[in-house]
Amino acid sequence: MDFKVLLTVFATVFLAELGDKTQLATMLYAADREVSKLTVFLGASLALVLASGIGVIAGSLLSEYISGKVLQYVAGAGFILIGIWTLMRA
Repeated sequence: MDFKVLLTVFATVFLAELGDKTQLATMLYAADREVSKLTVFLGASLALVLASGIGVIAGSLLSEYISGKVLQYVAGAGFILIGIWTLMRA
């Protein structure tokens, strides 16, 4: 196992998830006194694991047909477009 990659992916995903709408939604569910906190934690954790699994599978499949460099450019352009769209809506 490549621990450098593990730590890089962990740090990137952890920082990206802090304060996003998914975390806010999870906080709202956990704020309900009648809801099991363990149930909220397990539901949110399973969702993130599944979403990450889909990302890994999609990246693996795309990398068979598209070079890693092109994927980086496409992902970067996508983030920039989402940022512009977000700013325009604000």
